[in-house]
Amino acid sequence: MSSTTSRRSKPPPYEPPEPPKPPARWWQLDRAERDLLALSTASKLLLFPAYRSTDFEVHRNWLAVTHSLPLSRWYYDTTSEWTLDYPPFFAFFERFLSSFAYIVDPDIVRLDNLGYTGGAVVAFQRTTVILSELVLALALFRWARTSQKPDYPTASVIAASVLFHPGLLIVDHIHFQYNGFLLGILLWSLIAARDNNLYACAALFATLLNFKHIFVYLALPYFVFLLRRHCYPPGGKFQIDRVVELGIIVASICTLSFGPCVVAGGFSQLRQIFSRLFPFQRGLNHAYWAGNVWAIVSAVDRVLVKYLVARGWPISTEALTSSSRGLIGSTTFGVLPNITPRHTFALTFGFTSVFLVKLWFDPSYKRFLNSVVLAAMTSFLWGWHVHEKAVLLFLVPLSLTATDDDNHYRAFLIATTAGIYGLFPLLIKPAGTTLLLPCIAGLAHALWPAETPIKILVTLLWSAFVLPQLRKVVYRPLPNLFTMLIDKAETLYLYGFVFVQIYTTFLHSFLFPSAPAASSVPGVIICSASAVANGTCVDPAVAQQAMEVSEASMEFLPLMLTSVYCAVGIVWSWLRLSWGFLTS
Repeated sequence: MSSTTSRRSKPPPYEPPEPPKPPARWWQLDRAERDLLALSTASKLLLFPAYRSTDFEVHRNWLAVTHSLPLSRWYYDTTSEWTLDYPPFFAFFERFLSSFAYIVDPDIVRLDNLGYTGGAVVAFQRTTVILSELVLALALFRWARTSQKPDYPTASVIAASVLFHPGLLIVDHIHFQYNGFLLGILLWSLIAARDNNLYACAALFATLLNFKHIFVYLALPYFVFLLRRHCYPPGGKFQIDRVVELGIIVASICTLSFGPCVVAGGFSQLRQIFSRLFPFQRGLNHAYWAGNVWAIVSAVDRVLVKYLVARGWPISTEALTSSSRGLIGSTTFGVLPNITPRHTFALTFGFTSVFLVKLWFDPSYKRFLNSVVLAAMTSFLWGWHVHEKAVLLFLVPLSLTATDDDNHYRAFLIATTAGIYGLFPLLIKPAGTTLLLPCIAGLAHALWPAETPIKILVTLLWSAFVLPQLRKVVYRPLPNLFTMLIDKAETLYLYGFVFVQIYTTFLHSFLFPSAPAASSVPGVIICSASAVANGTCVDPAVAQQAMEVSEASMEFLPLMLTSVYCAVGIVWSWLRLSWGFLTS
């Protein structure tokens, strides 16, 4: 046999198949997207019997108000304590839903049917959250398909991570709200900005503001970006006609929102609506402190109050009973200077302005997206009466930047972990959710509230699937001694959440069992009224103060520890992102 006949031809080199291209039209879904949407929907359907907060009754009441009353009375009704306090577009959204609610069960929209929790209303309202979240899902799919950095597979992971985000799952599909729908509008406006469709960007953001006014914290980055990019481009001339065009777009949308209310009830409607939207009489902190700077300040004040009262120092009753001990109402510090809305506004505006200066000189989309994230984080950390649920305002857009570089990834990792964990205390009642995890329900129900294994398991699964996929595509620069120490400290902080969970779930009840408050005040001996307080012997009035502050602080300690620990991580992430934004 000749050598030529025995010689075998070499096989062609292996070429991996090209990944399937996404559909060109945004409303068309490929198989992977359909499967993802189906899995997301199925998992949220399982949560129908889960715990529901008072927000569930809030939105049921709004269905009743908008269905049963004329438009002129929507913002005046006080039948329920849960009065309508969202902008008109959201009220119209509730009115739209109420038409279907009446068909499903007329009792849902009865104004006097307070606290109604029939099976029909639960199924109806849970379903409306899932359906409205399609706005977010389609925005995520659109963003992933058209993203140039990262690649499409990684962008798809990011899109899926937002769709299954534990924070959204906790707040919208268990606790109950419509944040997914609203954040979807925000993402559509960001996509329009990326595509240089600035008229659509302005229109979508104006629409968002008329759905929920909390997004006003992002208005300054939008204003600077649109003005600089569209009306006064670098190297060009200021174009007043473009300013007028954007003004007409925003004014038209606001007219569509507030105009019907004015027509129905006159201009006094505007005053009434704004009094509902901005109730500054609320305190610095929400009842459960958000994980921001004021949680740290409030915790320091509570520790100082407890120490000084135990040593016999007089503290005002107003400070002892203020919302800095976990109650709803005005916030009065006992030792530290009091904070007013003007202080929080000045700090928020001041820090945000620093980022806006950088955005003005570089109105690129990347800079704009980062300024939106930083503006949301700044308002969360320094704002007045911030709700813990507002953490979603920056966690979702921050996810879009997670793979930009190592600094963004580390900030995303820490802020997301702290932000999600800060939402855990929202789920407090064992209302039937053991049905969702029958394999562990017997043991878990004996040890924890039923939501505890669910929120922990969902968060761990999400982290296990998402974080390694993102970490492997992020370039990690060569470390030096300083960056190694920072990395170790951040890792130690993340492991600290295990201790916080163990303490709040088990240890606190052992260390501070239910007992008369007087016996839990160390170093205080009650003497006669004529005795002189010397740090170990105090009069009955001061002892009573000590009992009150001890009882309040120990009862609130697990929540305070959670808020403060989460605040440390979010503040650090904000500093990380701020440094990277200002030095890049």
